[in-house]
Amino acid sequence: MTAILEQTKKHQDDYPLIFERSKAGRRGAVPPQANLADGVNLEMLLGADNLRVRKLELPEVSELDLVRHYTGLANRQMSVDKNFYPLGSCTMKYNPKVNEAAAAHFTQLHPYQDPSTAQGALELLHNLARDLAQITGMDAVTLQPAAGAHGEFTGILMIRKYFESLGELETRRVVIVPDAAHGTNPATAIMAGFEVLEIPGNDKGEVDFAALEAALGTHVAAIMLTNPNTLGIFETRILEISQRARDFGIQLYYDGANTNAIVGRARPGDMGFDVIHLNLHKTFTVPHGGGGPGTGPVGVKKHLEPFLPTPVIGRLDDGVYGLEFDRPQSIGRVRSFYGNFGNLVRAYTYIRALGAEGLHDVSSMAVLNANYLRVKFGQIGFETAYSRINMHEFVAVPPKGMRTLDIAKAMLDHGIHPMTVYFPLVVPEAMMVEPTETESLETMDAFVEVMDTILRRAKSEAGYLEGAPYTTVVRRLDEVTAAKRPVLTYKKLAAAK
Repeated sequence: MTAILEQTKKHQDDYPLIFERSKAGRRGAVPPQANLADGVNLEMLLGADNLRVRKLELPEVSELDLVRHYTGLANRQMSVDKNFYPLGSCTMKYNPKVNEAAAAHFTQLHPYQDPSTAQGALELLHNLARDLAQITGMDAVTLQPAAGAHGEFTGILMIRKYFESLGELETRRVVIVPDAAHGTNPATAIMAGFEVLEIPGNDKGEVDFAALEAALGTHVAAIMLTNPNTLGIFETRILEISQRARDFGIQLYYDGANTNAIVGRARPGDMGFDVIHLNLHKTFTVPHGGGGPGTGPVGVKKHLEPFLPTPVIGRLDDGVYGLEFDRPQSIGRVRSFYGNFGNLVRAYTYIRALGAEGLHDVSSMAVLNANYLRVKFGQIGFETAYSRINMHEFVAVPPKGMRTLDIAKAMLDHGIHPMTVYFPLVVPEAMMVEPTETESLETMDAFVEVMDTILRRAKSEAGYLEGAPYTTVVRRLDEVTAAKRPVLTYKKLAAAK
C-alpha cells in the first residue's frame, strides 16, 4: 500500500499546475494591436464600466506547454473513449465518430439566414421528426427542447394547454408519479402548476396497480411513467394502466430516458401513451455528460398536435420547407431557434445508418448485456434488488456490511467509472448498472473480474474499501465541505520573504 501511495504522490509532484508552469513574459501567441482612429480610445468604444481596472492574472506559458497541460488533464479524466462506463439510467455508450463528422458539415449555417438558403437543414429536421414519430408510435414531434427535463416540461405544458382548451384545467390538478420515478418528473409537474401524487411500487418492482387505480379520477391530469422504469423493469400491466387512464380522460406521459431498452421492438404510442420525450443523448448517440447540450424531442398523439411549440417545420405544396408560426393553440416557443441543431444531426445520422434492423439490434444487445451482468454479479456475491429478468439496466446491492460509495471509489483504481449509486432511492445502497449495447463480452467479463477482486480484497483486508481510491490524482474528498465551501478561483500566493 505504501508503494502505491508513493507512486501517486510522485505523479502529482511531476504534474504542476498551469500557474506553476508560468514564466513572466512567456506567451504562445501575440494578437495584433487594435488600430484606433485619432481621438478614439477603448473607453469610448466599450464604455468605462467594461474596462478592466487591474491586470488579468492569467498564466504565462508557451503554446506547447498549454497543449501539454490540457492533454495531461484530459488523460487524467474518465471518458467513454478510454474507460468503461456502466452508468445506469444514463447510457454512457460509445458514440460513432462519423456522427460528429456529419454534424460538422453544417457548421457554416447561421440561424438567422433565410430559410430558403437552408433547405437541406430543414429537410433533415423534418425527416428526423418523422422518423422519431414512427419509432415511438406518435403522430407529431417537436425537436425544440434542449434536454430531457426540458422535454418533460414541454410535454406537461401541452397537457396543461389541452385541458385548458377543454375547460377542465381547474379540476385537473394532479399528476401521478411512481416512487421510483426520475427526480425531474415531480419537479416538472410542480413547475407546470400541478400537484404531485406519489404511487408506491410493488414487490415485483412495478407500479402498485391497486394503489394507482385507487388514485384515478377526473381530478388527475396525467400519469408520468418510465417504461422500463428506473429499476430496469418493464411494466407488464402497461396496457391496463393506459386503459384505466383513458377511462378517466387522463393523459399518459412517457419518460423516454430508458428508450434504448425498447427501441425498434416496442413503441410507447402502441402502449397507450399520449406524450413522450426522448433523450437523444441517451438512445440516439448524442454525446452525454460533461455539461454539454442535450436534446429532448417530444412526440404527441393527434389530439395534442395543435399545442406543439412554434415554429413547426412544414413542407409546402411546391416542396419547399419552411417554418410555420400560425398555430393559435401552441404553447409557444420553448427554445431559441430550433433546438440544439448539431445534436439533431448526430441523431439523424445514427438512425439512418442503423435503419430499422439496426435499431432492433440496439435494444436486443442492451437487454442481453444487462442480464448477462446481472447473473454474473449474483455469482460473485452481489444481490439483485428484484430477482427477475431486467431490461437494459439492473439494480444490485453489495454484500452486507459494505457501502456502495466505498465500492464505487475502489472501482476508480481499476480504471472503471462507477455505476450510478444510491438511485433509485427506493433501494437502500442501490448500484444501478447499465453496460449499454456497445460493450463487448470481454469488457463485461473484465468488469466482473474487477468487482470480484474488490469484494475479495474488502473481505480479507480491513480498511481497504474505506480508504479507496489509492491511485487517483485526488483521493477521497470531504464532499460536504466541497459542496458548501467550494474553491472555484485561483488565488496567487504571496511571494515568500
